This record gives sequence, structure tokens and C-alpha cells, in this order.
Amino acid sequence: MAVKPPFTDLEISTQDNGFYEGYSLPIALISKISMVLLVLWALVFPDNAGKMLASVNSSLLVGFNTFYIIAVGVFAFFLFVIAILPSTGKRVLGTPGQQPEFSNFSWFSMMFGAGLGVGLMTFATAEPLGLWGSNPVTVAGDVTGNTPEALQSAYRYTFLHYGFHAWAIYVVTGLSLAYYAYTRGMPLTIRSALTPLIGKYANGMFGHLIDILGVVATILGVSVTIGFGVSQLVDGVYAITGWGWLMDTAGDTPAATKTGLIAALIVIMGMSILSAVSGVGRGVKYLSNLNLVLSLILLLTFVIFGSFLFAMTTYATALVDYILHFIQMSFGAYSPLGADTFAANAPAAVQALSADQQATVFGAATNAWGSETGFATALTEAGIALAPADISAAYNAGDQGRLFGWQAGWTTFYWAWWIAFSPFVGLFLARISKGRTVREFVLGAVIAPSLVCFAWMTILGGTAIDLEINGAANGAIIAASNSAKLFVTLENMLSGGFLQAMIIMCVVLIMTFLVTSADSGILVMNTIMSGGAEETGVLHRIIWGVILTLVIGTLLLAGGGGLAALQNAMIIGALPFTMVMVAMVIALVKALYNDGRRNRDGQSAGVTQPAE
Repeated sequence: MAVKPPFTDLEISTQDNGFYEGYSLPIALISKISMVLLVLWALVFPDNAGKMLASVNSSLLVGFNTFYIIAVGVFAFFLFVIAILPSTGKRVLGTPGQQPEFSNFSWFSMMFGAGLGVGLMTFATAEPLGLWGSNPVTVAGDVTGNTPEALQSAYRYTFLHYGFHAWAIYVVTGLSLAYYAYTRGMPLTIRSALTPLIGKYANGMFGHLIDILGVVATILGVSVTIGFGVSQLVDGVYAITGWGWLMDTAGDTPAATKTGLIAALIVIMGMSILSAVSGVGRGVKYLSNLNLVLSLILLLTFVIFGSFLFAMTTYATALVDYILHFIQMSFGAYSPLGADTFAANAPAAVQALSADQQATVFGAATNAWGSETGFATALTEAGIALAPADISAAYNAGDQGRLFGWQAGWTTFYWAWWIAFSPFVGLFLARISKGRTVREFVLGAVIAPSLVCFAWMTILGGTAIDLEINGAANGAIIAASNSAKLFVTLENMLSGGFLQAMIIMCVVLIMTFLVTSADSGILVMNTIMSGGAEETGVLHRIIWGVILTLVIGTLLLAGGGGLAALQNAMIIGALPFTMVMVAMVIALVKALYNDGRRNRDGQSAGVTQPAE
């Protein structure tokens, strides 16, 4: 029996005239109003906003941690399967014989800059060093953190967070959008990816809601990226100039001042708006090419002056270890540990304590960032006296809670970040990937960038770890803030004028990565709100650049300042879009299967007919 032609009659009503000409009024207004309300809430009630976002985020992680972990594992395996299968891997994202719009170099540089640029600058050293001290293997007590024995597990999870899973999240969205836009001639917008499931309902309010979720997720995902980036930018400028107003040095670890963060944010967003006004073909393309060139110079500096042999040995062993543990890390979700369960498994000496004392023991035993020594110290400070054997048994009883806390604080945070970022990166990838095959898209946008990220993390991060292992850094890199670790590593590796030149280059690189991420985000948001149009109004790009600036600025100041409120808002906003992405995978499976049947029957996949 012949398969019905697919539904392609997607109609997204846009305004014919006026200020919102060319834009979908419901999407634009609801998105704008929701963001303005978030800004006003964080501005007028910063403490309340910070506490409320933290509370909601904590509740969501308890209920949906497993969902996040398994969903992302499914995304990765789904992409590998469709790339390997001949019937799906050879499909062209476009008309037969269509050639790619951009060269491989420009395609890869734009993809790389938009996808992980700022994250790689901030976490190139911070991620491996942080996981060297704390990862599931150290949390379970199998090895001691910050030792040579902890290196393998540190890079196992570094590769997890910046490898195939991370890029699979982007590519699921990007491939779905590109497939329907270029093989079926549908608008390049989020709702198109669900048409095999919802059919004509994509033309109504349900379709608007899907696109709004994409806009909100994009804003929050880009906001967290910019938040991390401006913090590191302030650190870099402070290292060059020594301006005291940029950095608060009163605490144990220097941190960027609110004034410094807002000043850096205004500069970056002003440049981003100018770049967004110029469009993808000029501003974004040229900045992305510059990003890649400067990144290669930085990488080469670490190759020459850093611990290259140590890094390459780590790369090889870590890659094998990562692949061997790939399935377990893809689907190994940890559940929260309840106080009653902990008490039942705790030694009798703990069970005999008062309710308040048991709560103290439970909290300390399930602290994902605490060691057994720290646990014992916390009990002593709370006036709780236990025998060494009981302390060890109580700490072991909290293993599940610590593992859950670690996973929620590291892996689930990353998955939510990449998912919130995926409407932006995915739609951007789709826009620059017309004419490429499904297999080329998956291999080029999942495998290749991951291998580069692995090299980046092992060469930069491995140098930092080697400096700590051999005693040259004397704990200075570990003690530095995440945003300062790269600069402290450079200070322990270089000296004199060359050191200053490299710090200046890093500051420029951070700025260009930030501008690329922000201007691409602005363009993508306008594309979604205009029903998939690739050319959007200049004034609207400026307005959304200003709104994005206000969202980042107010959330940076909420709850006493810092990135916490920004991160909590992002994780909350990512959850509904995760559900949309799961639906995208189901829809794409259906579309690929039915289009294969149509091709065998000699039918066209782009005929406008009732849904299938």
C-alpha cells in the first residue's frame, strides 16, 4: 500500500505591515513579554528571584535527572544509527545534486565557534582540573582526587561533557530542522521538526508554543554562555591592566565585581548587535574564521611550551577509556537518596542520634563535593562524636546521594546547557549545512568537533594538571577561580612580554567567541519569530540584542550576584525543550522511514498533502 505524501502545508501567519511586518505576532509578543517579566522580576526582587529559581531548579533535578541523562544517551545512539545505515546516511539535505553553500573550513569554523567556543575558553583548564578533584570514581572513594590515579576518570568525564553527547544534542535539532527545510521546502523553524507527529496542528497555537519554547531556551542558553564568558573576560582584562574596579580580591578567590561584569557585558553585546545587523554571510562568517585561527595559535603555544607529550599520552588512553565506558555513561543515571533510606543503611551509632543530628550527618554524607576527611571534620564541628569505623560506614551509606548530587551538578547541568543552546546552535547548523548528506552532517558535526574538543581539553587542561602534579604550580591553578584558571596556567608556563601577548590574544579570542555566540543567537531568535525567514528586520535584531543584554545583566545581579541565578533559570527553561527534542527524534524516525518507502514507490517527499 502506498504511503500518503507528507504534511508540508505549514502556514505561519506573519504581519503584512507595521512594526512587526514579517514576524509572527503571537511568537514575538509572548516571547518578548515573558523575557521582560523575567527581567523586571530579577531587577525589582533580586533576592526573591535568586531563591525561587534555586528552589524550582532543585525540585526539577530530583524529578527529572534520570530523564535528562537517558534522553541525551538516546540522542547520541540515534544519530550514529542513521549515519551508519546506507538508506538514511546518504540522503542529501536539499535537492538532488545540490552543493554545500560554505567551504569545509568556513563550515567547521562557524559550527565550532557557535557550538562550544566560549565554553572551551572557560573550561579548557577548569573542566579537567575540576573533574580531577571530583568525579564519580573519586566520589565513590575508589581513588583520591587530585592524584595521578584520578587522571583517567577525570578525562573520562571531561570527554563525556564535551564529546559525542554534547554535539549530538545540537545535531538532533539541526538535522531535524535541515531535513524538513531543505528536503521538504518547509520553514526553518522549530515546529517544522514536529510536523510528522502533529500535522495541521503545527499551524495553530500549539505550533506557536513550540517555537516560543525554542526562543526562550535560546535566550537562556546563550545567556549562560555569555555569563561565563564575560566573567573570564573581566579576569583577562584585569590580568593585563590590574584595574582594581574589575576584581574583588577580598575573598580567598578573587572574583569579578558587579561593575566589571556589567561593563564587559555592555561592550560585548554592543559589538554583538553590530555583528548581527551585518548578517551571517559577513559578520558571523568572518568572526568565526578569526576565532578558529586564534584558537589554533593558542593551541600551538601550549603544544610548544606546555606538556604536549603528557597531553597526547592522556588523549590516547582517555579516548579508549571513554569509548569503553560510553554505554554506561550514556544511560547510567543516579537517583536521589532519601533521608529515611540513608538512616536505614547507616550504622547503629548514627541511628541512635537525635533527629537534628541525623539530619546533619545525612547532609554531610551526601555532599557531592565533600571527602571522607571533610565529612569527619563537619561532624566534629557539629559536636557529633562517632568512632572512626562508624564515620566510614556513615560516609559510605551516603554514596548514592553524593553520586546523584555530583551528576546533577555536573553532567545534568551540561546536558541542560547544551539543550538550551540547541535551538540556537541547531538552527544555525541547519542554515549553514544545506547540500550536505545526513552522514556528512553527523560525522562533521558530532565526531570531528568532539575529537578537536578532546585535543583542546587534553593539551590545555593536561598542561595545567601536569604543572600541578610536578609541583611547578604549587596549587595555584587549582586555587584559582574557573574563569582565571587559563590565565594562571599561562602565568606558570610563560613569562615576560610573550606572556602578556598571549593573555591579550586570549582576551581577544574570548571577545570574538562571545560576539559570535551572541550575534548568532540574535539572528536565530529572529528567524524563529519570523516563521523561518533567513533575512529579518534590522531593528528587531537590535531590540532582541538589548533584551538579551537585560536578561543576562539582571540575572547576573539576582540573588546577590554571580552566575547561580542564570544557571538555574537555564536548567528550568531547558526541561520543556528537552521534551520537544525527544519528540523531534520520534518525528524524524517516522519521516525517514516513510520517505524511504516513498522513494521505493517512486513518490516525491515534498508534495503538499495531508499529514503522514
